[in-house]
Amino acid sequence: MADVFRCLGKASRAALSAIARHLRLRSDVFNSLLDDLPLPASEVSSSVLVATYSPPAIQNVKSLLGGPKSSMPYEMEKGLLILIASDSPGLQVCDPNGRWYLADHGFGAGDILLLTGRALGHATAGLRHAASYRVIPDLSSGAGMGGRTSLAFRLMPQNNAILNCSPIAEAGHVIPQSYVPITVSQFMDDLTAEETGMSNGSDSTLENRSRQSQEPSLRTVLSDPLSGAYLEDALVTRCGHSFGGAMLRKVYETSRCTTCGTEVEVTSMVPNHTLRAAAAAVKNEDDRRQLHNAAMRKRRKEAGDQGDRMKRDDVGFFMDRDVSRQSKGVQYPFAVNEKVMIKGNKRTPDKFVGREAYVTSHCLNGWYLLRVLDTGESVRLQYRSLQKLIPQHNGVTGDHLQSQQLITSNS
Repeated sequence: MADVFRCLGKASRAALSAIARHLRLRSDVFNSLLDDLPLPASEVSSSVLVATYSPPAIQNVKSLLGGPKSSMPYEMEKGLLILIASDSPGLQVCDPNGRWYLADHGFGAGDILLLTGRALGHATAGLRHAASYRVIPDLSSGAGMGGRTSLAFRLMPQNNAILNCSPIAEAGHVIPQSYVPITVSQFMDDLTAEETGMSNGSDSTLENRSRQSQEPSLRTVLSDPLSGAYLEDALVTRCGHSFGGAMLRKVYETSRCTTCGTEVEVTSMVPNHTLRAAAAAVKNEDDRRQLHNAAMRKRRKEAGDQGDRMKRDDVGFFMDRDVSRQSKGVQYPFAVNEKVMIKGNKRTPDKFVGREAYVTSHCLNGWYLLRVLDTGESVRLQYRSLQKLIPQHNGVTGDHLQSQQLITSNS
């Protein structure tokens, strides 16, 4: 049984990834809901493997095929999905229109039926509806006369995980307001309370469940209950039922209507043009809405990026303006290694006034680091306390040269 548990667990995770890709999501988008792999030795998996045996039925199955008004009890999987393998057919599934059909007819050894659960329905905002199913042995084929044994693997989310539809919204799907984030534990408690209300005959619960079965959404009516694809290839049988996608292939394989059980001549099936046109129209509208949502997300992202660039540009502008303000009026008239005269101001120590020095380096805001020529001392002074020395010519200092030029020009 441990090997069976691991094998079915791996298959269920692969199926969950395939459902995510079908919804245009990342294949690992639901992994946060699942147990860690490998599971720590001290923990028990949230998923379960259940073996059941159904005794032979005494009622005729043909009287139970046919409709939503049947009073036979049914189940809905609470978890993400369930994989069911059995030794004989007899499991009916309710389609979105409330009609029951035999889902495992013609199954052989090794075939497994996959049904989605209510937790996955909430995590996908209703895009993957939970399947209602019930067990009725297929007595018409002679199978199930000795009872029915089945093995079911239920892929359950972690109890502390959160069912959140944000990945669905990010993919461009419209999220109804009723699908709010909820913990798995609270979700399961609500389902238990709902089932308790059903068993006690709660009028409100029965009314809500009846309304859900009588008023399916337009998307579910126009899509294949097995694959979820729109019925753009719908064909209609002589009994009046239309099929497309995976369900149509099932009708081809069994030559039987999966809704009412009537034998079908495959060559007599004709296209249902009205249903095809309606499915194509809804699909195009869905695609346009997704493209619109994607374009809106792209524009919001571009607007955000542009706003960030503008903020960075504004910051750079103000920084440049501040630097400009700080540097306005600041002069750097002296170069490194240039000789200067310390003329001094009120902040200059008296011992440096009137001495010659040379610039060793620049500092901020017009300050210089100087080395006095005759003493070798270092001092830090601002440009206002310094004066440029005029080079000597033939032993005459710059001051004397200026005086001689002035006298010559006056004479």
